[in-house]
Parts: sequence; C-alpha cells; structure tokens
Amino acid sequence: MSLQDKLDAFKADFESKKAPRQAVEIMHRATAELIASGQAARVLGVGAVAPTFALMEADGGLVSSADLLALGPLVLSFYRGVWCPYCNIELGALQETWPAINATGAQLASISPQSPANGRKAKRDKQVAFPMLSDPNGEVANAFGLRFRLPDDLIALYKSFGVDLPAINEDPSWTLPMPARFVIRRDGIIVYTEVSPDYTIRPDPAGLLPLLKRLQNAVTV
Repeated sequence: MSLQDKLDAFKADFESKKAPRQAVEIMHRATAELIASGQAARVLGVGAVAPTFALMEADGGLVSSADLLALGPLVLSFYRGVWCPYCNIELGALQETWPAINATGAQLASISPQSPANGRKAKRDKQVAFPMLSDPNGEVANAFGLRFRLPDDLIALYKSFGVDLPAINEDPSWTLPMPARFVIRRDGIIVYTEVSPDYTIRPDPAGLLPLLKRLQNAVTV
C-alpha cells in the first residue's frame, strides 16, 4: 500500500467515524484557507540556496546541515509532530525507504518544531534510524518558507482535542510548518521541493529514488 493510500484510509475512517462534522468542517476550512493564501508557492524552490542549520537531534547532540551534506545529498522532511497521525504514517514510510535512500549515498533527516523529548518519543515509537531534529520556534521551517500560524477556530478545536502545541513545541505561537520535502545537493542547492499545504496529501518517499540515483551517478561519473 502506498503512503497516500494509507493516509487516505486513515482520513476516511477519522472523518466518517471519529470526528464530529463541525470539527471536520473547521479542519477542511483551515486547509482551504492555507492553500488559497498561496504560501506554498513562495516556499524555497529548485535552484535556491538551502538555509543552513544546526539543530538538536532526538537522541542528543547537534546535527548540522554542513555535517549531513559532507556525507552526501540531503533529503529533508518537515513534519508537524508526534501528535499528528498523518505525520506518524509518513515517518513510517520514510523509515521503510531509508535503506534505499542511503544506498544512493544520500542522507535523510526529519525536522519538526516539537521539543527534543517529543522527538525521542516519535523516534522510539516508529523505530526511526535517521536523524530527527528539533526546530525551536520553527526558525528553520520559517527560513524555508513553511511556517504559518493556525487560525483561531482550529486552535480552539485542537485544544478541545487535547493537542497543546505550546507544550508540545515549547513555543506559545501556535505555528506549524507545512509538511514538505526537499532534496539538497552537496553544494547546498535545492534540486527538489515538494510542499503539502493539505497535510493529508504527501508524496511517497520512494519517488525520490530516481533523482537520488541521478545525483549519485553525477558524482561518480
């Protein structure tokens, strides 16, 4: 089953059986407003220089973009956090694809605004082998153009669900990154951008393998 098939199955079950209709309407409206804002079109695209960073990894220690790029091309996956079931499904798909990504000589890292403690929980729950980085206040996500503030009615809904983002992220701003994936060449240039203002729609990470193999061949030829 593809990643999108898994996301669609979860969404259908959640919206038809678990979430009140009013809650579904609020979530759909927030997604439609984010799409209509055009922010996704302003995210850093192919040919841009990727922002540099040094972030805490879930298991401890700083991990920098320079260190990762020294090892090979870098796949960066931005996600919302351990509280988001869609993100957890995606993390599972990334972990399944990680050996194939690594076989091309590329590196993989995920970035979310959640605290390192919540990053450790996500890493443990999904048995993730690649670096999971904590982005305080969403500063790196903002540099890529991904960070946005949730609308007030969605904030109220999340509170009613017990999703306390200020506690999860140790940041009172109620901001999140749009889920996104970038491939960064070893010289720091972005060669692939995929952003999902609709957080329920995400590309299968295996789709990156042809590009990563081309990058590998470009280095070895």
